[in-house]
Amino acid sequence: MGALYQAGKVNKALIVCPLSITGVWCEEMNKFADFDFVVAKLEGSSTKKIDTLRHMQGSPIQVAIINYESAWRLEKQLLEFDADIIVADESHKIKSNKTKQSKALHKLGAKARYKMMLTGTVITNKALDVFSQYKFIDPTVFGQSYYVFRNRYFNMTGYGNHTPVLKRFMERELTDRLHSIAFRVTKAECLDLPEVTDIVRYVDLEDGTMRIYTDLVRDSFAELAGEEISVTNILVRILRLSQITGGFISTDESETIKCISKAKLDTLEDIVDGALNEDKKIVVIARFVEEIKAICKLLEKKKILYSLIMGGVKDRDDQVEQFQNDPNVQVFVGQIATAGLGITLTAASTMVFYSMDYSMSNFEQTKARIHRVGQKENCSYIYLIARGTVDDMILKALQTKADLARSLVDDYKGGVNPFMEV
Repeated sequence: MGALYQAGKVNKALIVCPLSITGVWCEEMNKFADFDFVVAKLEGSSTKKIDTLRHMQGSPIQVAIINYESAWRLEKQLLEFDADIIVADESHKIKSNKTKQSKALHKLGAKARYKMMLTGTVITNKALDVFSQYKFIDPTVFGQSYYVFRNRYFNMTGYGNHTPVLKRFMERELTDRLHSIAFRVTKAECLDLPEVTDIVRYVDLEDGTMRIYTDLVRDSFAELAGEEISVTNILVRILRLSQITGGFISTDESETIKCISKAKLDTLEDIVDGALNEDKKIVVIARFVEEIKAICKLLEKKKILYSLIMGGVKDRDDQVEQFQNDPNVQVFVGQIATAGLGITLTAASTMVFYSMDYSMSNFEQTKARIHRVGQKENCSYIYLIARGTVDDMILKALQTKADLARSLVDDYKGGVNPFMEV
């Protein structure tokens, strides 16, 4: 993108990616792009996204970042933006030829002069998946018609003729055409990969949720003025703030729990989809019961089989055995206080921390569930952090082995609000 810009060939760029990594693209641009650029993540209401897009004019190169769901909703405005280059990251998101987001990308791609796709799984479930992606990147490879493509390379079999089977005598042609505009790099070829990788995924809470969070920060700081300052007082208030970043709040004295945010859940859905598309198992760890219930409900809605260990679950060994040995059980969901000891989860090499508590031992023990004897792959830990909240403080304290509560007591005594990032 930078080379094309410096050669005077592009002035506007559009990056379309899953919601969970829109922020990652901003961070990576700022970290690695060695050319002049202006980058904007299209977020908020549709009106706000459109306004941001319309103000992206002039030099240097204007880089707009948007998620797939928003892209089809703003198709008209994105066509008017008229990007010279479009990057479709995790392009298996448009593997289905009939979805609105696929159709939108096809139209956008037809107008752009340069296009790039990035994916680890161009074929997820069946070889038919390639058509829609290649229609975006270069329709001359497989043509414009899905049915012509399907009938050329596949026999439709099974009940109702709904199951595609690749014609053996067409395998070579299909493979050659796939590779005609593609190149592949395997993990084995990336020799500098560390044994363990920590990945922070920043999540932006909805405006309404952030207002609730900010009000509670203000109230908590004020309440401390009339109390004896102690570790317990600080931790109780951090607990309430952490519940909000996970998407829940107690609405009244009866302790009714209300869902006020889906920001983390939407990000988790993207991550789970990505892992399963690569035929990888994944472990999801959360602190609060309501979070775990929401995660399980999401998996059930998507018809994804999972194992579960949390308070009240009696058949722990059976749950672990299913995850470790049954290929159909693809996700393990665990509560950090109960799933951090005595179990082996090496069927997965990726662990997502949906939320965390303050215990250093819980943190280290839980991480060790996948990084232990029997693990054959490098391990990745993904932390879902609500931007500008106590989530960041908790993670930094755990990573640096600091005593979070005592340091925040000291902050308060020094005149600093302990619940806000300085």
